[in-house]
Amino acid sequence: MKAIYRRHKIHRRRRPPCKRQKRKMMLSILFACSVAVFSLLFLLLILYCDGEADIPENGTIVEVAESQIGNDGDTYWNWYGFDQHVDWCACFVSWCAERCGYIKGGKAPKFADCREGVEWFIANKQWKGERVMPKAGMIVFFDWDASGDADHAGIVKACKDGVIYTIEGNSGGRCRERKYPVGSDEIYGYGVIG
Repeated sequence: MKAIYRRHKIHRRRRPPCKRQKRKMMLSILFACSVAVFSLLFLLLILYCDGEADIPENGTIVEVAESQIGNDGDTYWNWYGFDQHVDWCACFVSWCAERCGYIKGGKAPKFADCREGVEWFIANKQWKGERVMPKAGMIVFFDWDASGDADHAGIVKACKDGVIYTIEGNSGGRCRERKYPVGSDEIYGYGVIG
């Protein structure tokens, strides 16, 4: 009897999904695709951007400064016009800016005294206070002795994870890379090239 029942069993055809089921399925697929695309974009952003500093507007000055790491000050104070040793951090920054065409283009000053550099950036409305998040290519000014005046300068190489990486002339008698926490008391402010 069972054999007969099985042979005569009515095979039901599957009904096509109704519109509501189709809509739910399409929304699920769309949601999954959207999540995948946004995840991919987020990963690309992390891998290739890694903060503001990796795509600097003024990257050229950073490249010039990096090429000078380890050098002493003769090149920079002689270029500026001095015939003997001077405090040359500002001469180094100016030398790098000149190599990029920023001085000739009126985007940055030629200065040997840090206070003159600060005055130029303020007068040209290109000054940012010490509490900003700096970007690569900005000129960083320091007030080491807390006198209220800038007495050292360098070039911001990068700013990542709350740390500012700089390239400075006259740092231990050479061009060197240094690092400071963002908002450090020694930082006087920043000149923006441009």
